Amino acid sequence: MSAQELYGHVEREVDAHADRLWQVALRLHEHPELAYAEHDAARLLTAELTGAGFDVTTGVADMPTAFVGRGGSGRPAVALLMEYDALPGLGHACGHNLIAAAGLGAAIAAHTVAARYGVPGTVLAVGTPAEEDGGGKVAEVAAGVFDDVDAALMVHPGVRNQVRAPLTAQVQVRARFHGRAAHPTGNPGEGIDALAALVETFNLLGAVGRRFPAGSHVQGIVVDGGTATNIVPDHAEGLFGCRGLTTSALDDVVADVTRCAQAAAAGLGASVEVDRVGTGYRHFSDSTPLSARFAQHIGRSGITLTDPEPNTYLGSSDIGDVSGKVPAIHPFVAIMDSDGSDHTAAFAAAAASDRGRRAMLASAKALACLAVDILRDENVRDEAWACLRAEVRAAPARAGA
Repeated sequence: MSAQELYGHVEREVDAHADRLWQVALRLHEHPELAYAEHDAARLLTAELTGAGFDVTTGVADMPTAFVGRGGSGRPAVALLMEYDALPGLGHACGHNLIAAAGLGAAIAAHTVAARYGVPGTVLAVGTPAEEDGGGKVAEVAAGVFDDVDAALMVHPGVRNQVRAPLTAQVQVRARFHGRAAHPTGNPGEGIDALAALVETFNLLGAVGRRFPAGSHVQGIVVDGGTATNIVPDHAEGLFGCRGLTTSALDDVVADVTRCAQAAAAGLGASVEVDRVGTGYRHFSDSTPLSARFAQHIGRSGITLTDPEPNTYLGSSDIGDVSGKVPAIHPFVAIMDSDGSDHTAAFAAAAASDRGRRAMLASAKALACLAVDILRDENVRDEAWACLRAEVRAAPARAGA
């Protein structure tokens, strides 16, 4: 059977499940759950996968809301990724309900067609909790979920149709300053102002940040600034969100934050502890050949993907850690116009709109067709792995440039 004939079968399979997939998307949208607490979402998605003939394992990587559904056996193997955590106060303002429904539809369609027409290999439907806060995919990579996988595929709703995602590396850094309490007028000379040291850290970073390379920056907040205005604070704490164009560039940013905090503390006679919070996310390495194929597939649904504008960065995601392990894609498909933004109430509404439904179904079809390409064509797999190996080889040179 030709590739074009298989694509037709895949797309018709998605169409056959369209209403059910949309109900799944709406159910997730109506019952948003935060990171690591996506219990209803995990039950809903695993029930759908079980009903479609997948062998489902729950509690993956010691996370109760993580799961892997396996259809078929052996290599080659392709993973369809699903996100389903929501944002505090905003629900699915990042459209993860659509990511889950698209990944679900793609996995079911690819597995059904592969089994029906003798395409060898395994389709994995991977449930990935806590993208917004914690990084379930990081834990899954460490647990070996992607050890025997040839590609990992997902799509993200957005405000532009983009073939790839310029996602930076990120980690949070906590700085705890220790001084000495005193009365600010009664005995000010006895005090060491921990808050002043934290404020001076912000000032130093404002100057240092002007020389950061493209894609690198720091955003900080005051977590603890004291308890009363008539007490010189003996403790202050800041939390700094650090990003870098590459994982190596991120290390440089963290080093700058550490030096600024230490210099500010030393200048005021305080002490400081600077620590990374969690593991952070690696930068995303796009599989150019796979993304190009995805663009061709979704083009049949009338959606044209373009390259992102130069020097634009769309945040960070734990898909970056997956992309350092196996070839991966993370295109964006618009569900609202380019003057909008995700992480807003308007975007949450778009994630339950007719345009959101169309984008989800088109994405499911394109993902499933690409999954079939990966399973049936050794050349597709070889090209994707060659791209990833070249990315890994180029990383040290790029970081030092």
